[in-house]
Amino acid sequence: MRFDVLSGVRILAAIAFAMACGLSPAVAQDAMVKTAVLVPAPQSSAADDEHYVLGSGDKVKITVYGEDDLGGEFAIDGSGHIQLPLIGQVKAAGMSLHQFAASVTLALQNGYLKDPKVNAQVVNYRPFYILGEVNKPGEYPYENGLTILRAIALAGGYTYRANDDKVYVRRVNDSEENSMPADSRTRIYPGDIVRIPERIF
Repeated sequence: MRFDVLSGVRILAAIAFAMACGLSPAVAQDAMVKTAVLVPAPQSSAADDEHYVLGSGDKVKITVYGEDDLGGEFAIDGSGHIQLPLIGQVKAAGMSLHQFAASVTLALQNGYLKDPKVNAQVVNYRPFYILGEVNKPGEYPYENGLTILRAIALAGGYTYRANDDKVYVRRVNDSEENSMPADSRTRIYPGDIVRIPERIF
């Protein structure tokens, strides 16, 4: 488990208080553990990755500062576009959030607004898919901070035939799947297709 700076301060305060009260090191350690449990580390979202690529099924919140009527939440359709007020259809799939915001800004500058300020953020991610040797293969909603172990748990866990050492993952922009370790280091992203292989008996 990771802790942020505030967690560390609280942990040190708990230890200092326990020791000042004449408590044993074991009790002080217990205070530290209890304090740590109360302060979970924040989870990062997929969009925290500056390389995250938008795709069909993502829902994006667009803010045009000073122009409330031009903003809102919009889903990327099957063709990879978003229909926006005033400027109409804008391509979104295949772009980062920064690239998409820049594209909307340019479209608004083209005869509509003099100096538009545009911000874009993902409010709903497209699903991921898990296939192969899990009890409930299929499509699942993406969760922030998703690892392969959590994805397998969402799909009902391994079948008795599963190889639990590795998984195969195909990212959105990849033409082939890649072998990855089946542990907490392997992150899963929106749109990923995960395959759990069968072990060789």
